[in-house]
Amino acid sequence: MSTGRFITLEGTEGVGKSTNLRFIESVLRQHQISYQLTREPGGTPLAEEVRELLLANRDEDVADDAELLLVFAARAQHLARVIRPTLAEGRWVLCDRFTDATFAYQGGGRGLSKEMISQLEAMVQRGLQPDLTILLDLPVEIGLARASQRGDLDRFENERVAFFDQVRNAYLERAAADPERFAVIDASGTLEQVQQQIAAVLERYLQEQAGE
Repeated sequence: MSTGRFITLEGTEGVGKSTNLRFIESVLRQHQISYQLTREPGGTPLAEEVRELLLANRDEDVADDAELLLVFAARAQHLARVIRPTLAEGRWVLCDRFTDATFAYQGGGRGLSKEMISQLEAMVQRGLQPDLTILLDLPVEIGLARASQRGDLDRFENERVAFFDQVRNAYLERAAADPERFAVIDASGTLEQVQQQIAAVLERYLQEQAGE
């Protein structure tokens, strides 16, 4: 049986994740790879309910620790019901965000300790990590300008620019610390330029898998 691979797509608001997820799907289909598309927070009915809790604008301030625990509660369900079973079948998983987003948003943006996030990561994931993470990188002001054109903003999208600067910096720090897993894509160019970069990363990765 073929080996399942776990690919994640990361980035701050307005970097073009939705459009480029569809592009990655098209590349996987061209190579006749069976895959499951999913997202975080979410991916199962219960985890999608938690997602709604996390994103909803509300009068009550959400404690940072509560936000972090909700993220990992959704992730535990997602791993148990979707990610692990799919990989065990030898199929690939393509996920819109995963734990790197937690280190970026709750760690970088909220300022929660990396050690605490790492402890939850170890407990919930038990060593499971993405095989390839594609990080779409874009100056925050450009991304927020793009995101604002989509209509109503959720609880995270309403954060200040300084929050997203910290998120972006945390993403780039993680990419620099794990260059074997991360591929950083300059998302400031045209869609064609961005997708050329993504295609090159995927073709190289697929060639490496074929050579194993």
